[in-house]
Amino acid sequence: MLNNIQILEFSTGLTFVTDLLLIINTGSIVHGFTIPPSLTLQNVNDIEIYSMKIDCKVTSRFAHNVITSRAANRANVSKEAFFEVELPKTAFITNFTMTIDGVTYPGNIKEKEVAKQQYQTAVSRGQTAGLVKASGRKTEKFTVSVNIAAASKVTFELTYEELLKRNFGKYEMFIRVNPKQLVNSFEIEAKIFEPQGISELEAEASFVTNELLPVIKKSFSEKKGHVSFKPTLDQQRTCGNCTSSLLKGDFTIKYDIKRDTPGDLQIVNGYFVHFFAPTNLPNMPKNIVFVIDNSGSMSGREIQQTREALLKILKDIKEEDHFNFILFESVVRVWKNNLVKATPENVTEANDFVRGITAMGGTDLNGGLMKGIEMLNEAYETNAVPRRSASLVIMLTDGQPNVGVSNLAQIQENAKNAIQGKYPLYNLGFGYGVDYNFLEKLALENNGLARRIYPDSDADLQLQDFYEEVANPMLAEVELQYPENVISDLTQNNFKHFYDGTEIVVAGRITDNDLNSLTANVKAQGANDDLIFTEHADVAEMTKALQEQEYIFGDYIERLWAYLTIQQLLDKRMSAQGEEKGNLTAQALDLSLKYKFVTPLTSMVVTKPEDEEIADKPIEGTNVLLFHKGKPIDGDPHFIISVPEKEDAICFNINEEPDVVLNLIRDSVTGITVNGQLIGDKNSSDVNSHNTYFGKLGIILEQLDIKLEITPKKIILQNGRKFTLFTWLDTVNLQQESLTLIINRKKNLMLSVGDGATFVVVLHQVWKKHPLHQDFLGFYTLDSHRLSERTHGLLGQFFHHIDFSILEVHPGSDPNKPDATMVVKNNTLTVTRGWQKDYRKDPKHGVDIPCWFIHNNGAGLIDGVHTDYILSSMF
Repeated sequence: MLNNIQILEFSTGLTFVTDLLLIINTGSIVHGFTIPPSLTLQNVNDIEIYSMKIDCKVTSRFAHNVITSRAANRANVSKEAFFEVELPKTAFITNFTMTIDGVTYPGNIKEKEVAKQQYQTAVSRGQTAGLVKASGRKTEKFTVSVNIAAASKVTFELTYEELLKRNFGKYEMFIRVNPKQLVNSFEIEAKIFEPQGISELEAEASFVTNELLPVIKKSFSEKKGHVSFKPTLDQQRTCGNCTSSLLKGDFTIKYDIKRDTPGDLQIVNGYFVHFFAPTNLPNMPKNIVFVIDNSGSMSGREIQQTREALLKILKDIKEEDHFNFILFESVVRVWKNNLVKATPENVTEANDFVRGITAMGGTDLNGGLMKGIEMLNEAYETNAVPRRSASLVIMLTDGQPNVGVSNLAQIQENAKNAIQGKYPLYNLGFGYGVDYNFLEKLALENNGLARRIYPDSDADLQLQDFYEEVANPMLAEVELQYPENVISDLTQNNFKHFYDGTEIVVAGRITDNDLNSLTANVKAQGANDDLIFTEHADVAEMTKALQEQEYIFGDYIERLWAYLTIQQLLDKRMSAQGEEKGNLTAQALDLSLKYKFVTPLTSMVVTKPEDEEIADKPIEGTNVLLFHKGKPIDGDPHFIISVPEKEDAICFNINEEPDVVLNLIRDSVTGITVNGQLIGDKNSSDVNSHNTYFGKLGIILEQLDIKLEITPKKIILQNGRKFTLFTWLDTVNLQQESLTLIINRKKNLMLSVGDGATFVVVLHQVWKKHPLHQDFLGFYTLDSHRLSERTHGLLGQFFHHIDFSILEVHPGSDPNKPDATMVVKNNTLTVTRGWQKDYRKDPKHGVDIPCWFIHNNGAGLIDGVHTDYILSSMF
């Protein structure tokens, strides 16, 4: 039976889910499959995925995808399988069903608040609950567990829809294949129908050998295209008798359509869609201002990758373009006082300037942005740039403003007033320290978009790829016009620029039931002249052309219109206020429920008699966490310091009042801080009772703009301004750039930052009716080599080398615990041989660690006195 309630929230950005990953996890080993764009499977512990099919139908760029996975429990006892679903950000889930022992449990789309009430009710009944909000480059995740009875089977079927986006002249479907097992029946099939006709179709896989190449079958004729990939068991093997799978890598389908006319206008069942992508037009000159953050937080790898990307962009810039660089840190610096033409001499000089960019100071984002806009405005006013040209601002930042104007709403208002809709603003957010929501709102309000640049080894290529998307504007001030008396509910039909290799899509409703034809006009500014394009669609001809096309699924144009409308309503909602925001929310919610889309406003609930599963859309920038339930253990806030050189350990206790906050680790270089707050026993009549424990831990990752608050009841993740709440009831493994978070169900939480600095938090829960003790936390460090030499704190000071000598071991007050004289840090101390519990591996009983105990709150061992480490608050 189901024993997890899952909440998966979707991105509210410009795109939605394109693909899905479904993974089954038995125990600690994951198995499953990924759907466009990634596909993985694995079979262990007698849970076998014996059939898997990804069935894709694409009609006029709109894709309807059904993923079916069948698993069986081959054991003679029941087995729990965890299904982890990874959803890239460009599609809407429309259905998810489970069939267990022949009974199908369908999903129902409900308003988010209604679904969350069911979630809270389940939690109050003591059911486990998982809340998954992981964000990667392309995907979000959720997990669900299901108990499969002995010799039983389960079928998962997930349906999602997406509008394929044209980029660099191709529509692309991407599947990452990584089965990790041989699958008896494995198949990917895509059927494509394009009324204009298909001009080219490609299908390739990075893992395909010469022997496997014939298995990828592709064909197209006129309006239809077909791709299939169905390897046999033997074809999947890495060698003749191997049981390992060869299928590991990327599977990609790309196609484009015939373009006899600049546009494609279609009318079906009272709705129309207009695709516009002219070819063979000259590119317009560009006027581009790069506004680059070179504050101190960009030091090291980030500023190096930024320099490398800008140098590559300068190689591609065209001589007719005008450009400039604005740098901002605590002060704003310009390369040139005005935009300059991209002559060879100027480009050479710009290369020298870029190579000299260094990181320093604070972040005057408002100052840099306003200077860039002012420069572009001045270029227009003085006719320093061609009248027929495309202008844009590209801003790159990795942090939040802390110099000059730091109020985000004020920066938004300043930018909007300065640009006045004249050109788009594109915001690139480097890493996780940025307020991505702010960058997205700022861009959307100014006809642009935001893009996160992930701090990986290819960050420079990500920057360069974005530039290439906007490097070739062909039209400006594009307006698509339709007869007002016959259409309504039009999606966005005005665009600042049209870039070569892309496509503009507009959809709407037909209000005239007797309409026989529709004419659309497109007006735009070209490189040389003002242009007008006209498209005409005949209802009868279109109906006849679409009849008996088996590739078509349902009312695809109506659903495409709803998809676009919801997306644009959510975009507008991001920056709206008050009544306007309420109206936009209501409209988007109504459409989401009507068309059964899982959006940021809805949830899908799969109900069994006693359990419910909830799936939402993950929000950009949030992360995954998990929690635990321990065993009855008594404990004090004790510290164990391992000294490998001595093959020994030192330990001490801190005796303080409940609610006191202690600094455990503080590293000003890496920005990592760990603090702990003490709690005491329950109300006790014993005035001498002074047991204290760690009841709350706060971990600050300054460079990632993350705060983690951990208590025995909940975990709160703050990422920028986003808050995510969890409980200790599930298990999760989150791995993203610079951060790994693993929560082992009812045991512990492990956090790794960068290439080291690994911390473990152990949850200890006592009997609820215990007359004295409360639940508490244990904190351990496994790896600290990433922390700098400046690390300090009650624990942090011991990450550096420490030496001591033991002299004069003699009997103490306890015959089982001898005393000795210790010489450490030029201090002579009386210490006692004893042991402390290490609960990392055995949270119930712990492991005894022998150590030399330092009395009096570690006096003589720690730097200063223990009260030096008391803080006024957790953060």
